[in-house]
Amino acid sequence: MSEDWILEETQTVSLGDARLNTRFREVLAQLGARPTASIPAACGGHTEMTAAYRLFDNENVTFERILAPHTQASRTRMAAQATVLLVQDTTEIDATRPKQQVEGAGPLNEGTRQGMLLQVLHAFTPDGTPLGTLVGTPWARDEKTNDAPVLSRAQRYALPFENKESYRWLETLNQAQDEADRHPDTQFICICDSEADIYEVLHAAQAEPRRIDWIVRGCQNRALQSNVGEPAMHHLCEYVLTRPVLFSKTINVRGRDAKIAANTRGRRQARQSRSACVEVRSARVTLRPPRQRDAHLPAIAVNVVLVKEIDAPANDVPVEWCLLTSLPVETAEQVSTIIQYYCMRWMIEIFFRVLKSGCHVEQRRFETLDRLQNCLAVYLIIAWRTLYVCRLGRACPDINCEAIFDPAEWKPVWKIVRHTNPPTKPPSLGEMTILVAQLGGYIYRKNSPPGPQTIWIGLQRAHDFAICWKTFGPEAQGRAQDV
Repeated sequence: MSEDWILEETQTVSLGDARLNTRFREVLAQLGARPTASIPAACGGHTEMTAAYRLFDNENVTFERILAPHTQASRTRMAAQATVLLVQDTTEIDATRPKQQVEGAGPLNEGTRQGMLLQVLHAFTPDGTPLGTLVGTPWARDEKTNDAPVLSRAQRYALPFENKESYRWLETLNQAQDEADRHPDTQFICICDSEADIYEVLHAAQAEPRRIDWIVRGCQNRALQSNVGEPAMHHLCEYVLTRPVLFSKTINVRGRDAKIAANTRGRRQARQSRSACVEVRSARVTLRPPRQRDAHLPAIAVNVVLVKEIDAPANDVPVEWCLLTSLPVETAEQVSTIIQYYCMRWMIEIFFRVLKSGCHVEQRRFETLDRLQNCLAVYLIIAWRTLYVCRLGRACPDINCEAIFDPAEWKPVWKIVRHTNPPTKPPSLGEMTILVAQLGGYIYRKNSPPGPQTIWIGLQRAHDFAICWKTFGPEAQGRAQDV
């Protein structure tokens, strides 16, 4: 990839020293060129490797300072969009080591693993092209001691919301609202999975004036507030099922293995790959607030879209989505758009896969968590760039490939994959993306575009070929054969 993107993503970097700013750009370029390689292998020499580790260990370098210029560049990309999807989610960063554990790491869910959690707010276009990470919040849980009191479910429920780990969903929602304030001409839609189905979050999202729209996948069959003179409909799903079907659709359901054998929740159960016929309904309902002794929350009105499979196999879990939203749901077209928007939430899972499997961020060896966090911030930028190239090739396949690749990058790839001399006119970005993916093992099939894995492997090989092309290729100056 053209190193111009490094300058664009670091234009506003401010680490307190011009030399640190320069080193950061160099480290980003080195690690970005070989994301799957270890830091010593990516840097290419002892001096460069030492400089990278010193950068991560510098007291003036923090996770927030590293990510800040990328966030600013992301805002520039968002300003050019009419609609932006802000997807928030949490992922684990496993830092478990066989011998010496990372200082500052905390327990993960099972208690046998150590690491940190990362809350991310990432911007996407409606077609899934990533625009960048706007918020990244890493944190580690406190270690539990043997004498620490074990809270019952009722005691945990009674804790003030701001003292709960789930409060991060509200904080990130507020940060999404701030992004909407910066871009009044852009429509922003915050999208969350079922972990954000929290009454306090839904209430905050309804605050007026509303600056941002939102879609949250429901995980609770919430109680409804009955109005005077209306028949009592006690729960959300039962009520929506009484509404007329807006449309039916056949979808392909991807199979999955059970995550935890003892977990009986439908979303955690194994499922077979199949075609499923679903019916789609919508409604506007008023949710009854939960009964809490320490809070007096009002009832709130929300729109609902229910996607439910009909005639599901007897031995399989039926497909069911209950989407709570602020977007209008009066027409089939409006409801279809909401479903399409929510489907783009899956892109953040792909982003996390690029971060972990493509950039191998969990395999980076650091003695302290703050250094690992600084390294994580760098790889968040690299993961975005890798996924951006992959998705831009699909979204804008007809544009000139030199929007992403330098001539010294696309020409050797063409020569090696096509076994012919590069054309005078640069190929399209879509064609170039396929050529790069073929370097990473992609086998061309019509209507089956390359995925991020073949892209990130291919980009590494393309980078190495570009170095050779610049040094020994037909356009090189001072070639070895001329010396």
